[in-house]
Amino acid sequence: MSAFEIVGASAADMELFRAWSDDEGWNPGDTDRLAFAVADPRGFLVGRLDGEPVACVSAVRYGAGFGFVGFYIVRPAVRGQGYGIQLWHAAMARLDGRLVGLDGVVAQQDNYRKSGFRSAWNNVRHEGVPGDFGSPGAGIEVIDARSLPFAELAAYDRRFFPEPRDSFLAAWTGLPGRTALAAVRDGRVEGLGVIRPCSAASRIGPLYAATPAVAAALIQRLAATVPGAPDGGAGPVAVDVPDANPAALALVSGLGLVPTFEAARMYTGPAPEVDLPGLYGVTSLELG
Repeated sequence: MSAFEIVGASAADMELFRAWSDDEGWNPGDTDRLAFAVADPRGFLVGRLDGEPVACVSAVRYGAGFGFVGFYIVRPAVRGQGYGIQLWHAAMARLDGRLVGLDGVVAQQDNYRKSGFRSAWNNVRHEGVPGDFGSPGAGIEVIDARSLPFAELAAYDRRFFPEPRDSFLAAWTGLPGRTALAAVRDGRVEGLGVIRPCSAASRIGPLYAATPAVAAALIQRLAATVPGAPDGGAGPVAVDVPDANPAALALVSGLGLVPTFEAARMYTGPAPEVDLPGLYGVTSLELG
């Protein structure tokens, strides 16, 4: 009889899961796994069948009251045999007593509803090479976000996320190969965007902005950093845009980006209060 066990994932396991997620077409960031470890060192679980990894899930804790489930993958050869649901129960047990969020792919949303999740909005991935939008607005300066006092960035991020996540944010903005830009007016942060290299289009997230013009400026400046982008031009990017912000959807459409993927943001309770009008792109479909 085959033996199935659920344990904490190793660094080697997480490298493997990155390849699995590419097989699923999710296109995670090249170094996202490192940010997972900073967010919650015990937040990644692996299911092993006779010692071989066959399934994974993340169950990341934030603060005292929030958790996020992601990277839920069962390898095709062993689906339908009950291993996935065992892993799912282990993940939810790890987050017991917390409000839990996830981004559910269309095929799994009914199953998540059976587990008590309810849809809050859809995150719609838009991809392409952004066109020109114009000026970010009078008095706006776009600068390297890492040149700002970190406390200012962390306070700004807190407007858009249910719990403080300072250690994670420091890693997410500072990992090698990434660019983090902030829009500043009169010393006040009015926008933040981070781009990271991926297997396909470079992913932008989070993307926060006070106005569509600020968001557009951040997208364009970040797209200009994509490897292989033409001088003075932009490379291909992907942004996961919440449809609860109609201005964000209108903006990315106006920039020429097209929808390619969709997932429902779901929670086990009432959706947390965040600054949705300023949220133009979520950080990650795997980390919230």
